[in-house]
Amino acid sequence: MTTEEYNISVDDYSDGVYRFVLHNIRDEDKAKDIVQDSFIKMWEKVAEIDNKKARSYLFTTAYHTMIDAIRREKKFTSFEGVEYNQPSHNNEYLGLKEILRDAVNKLPEVQRSVVLLRDYEGYSYEEIGEITGLNEPQVKVYIYRARVFLKEYIGSLENVI
Repeated sequence: MTTEEYNISVDDYSDGVYRFVLHNIRDEDKAKDIVQDSFIKMWEKVAEIDNKKARSYLFTTAYHTMIDAIRREKKFTSFEGVEYNQPSHNNEYLGLKEILRDAVNKLPEVQRSVVLLRDYEGYSYEEIGEITGLNEPQVKVYIYRARVFLKEYIGSLENVI
């Protein structure tokens, strides 16, 4: 991959990678850091990467960088700023977009990632397998389980009203 091809990759894929990471971790600053780290890692191996595989390489790198960041963060959780008197459920009506976002956020990490890659970013099962390190049948199972959960969660009338 040449420098010019790398710059084109930055222009073409940065928004998609950012959306993918943001949907998973829901923190804009961390998402920007992860995307930047992913492009740095890609730049370090720019001579080894085929331009046709740049998108896949970038999403794979972003996925693994995101998982590493999540694991690091889990080790250092803090209870500062937790408000104990907050109600656990709010009965106010939420828009469909918020209900869907809430449902996706309740998915386990792997299921959320594969559903976002498939339904939001449009990757094939094979490409998702390459990005996540799962084989194609595992990807299909995780997507199926996630969709069943989403259908049950959103299909429940009290979640929509």
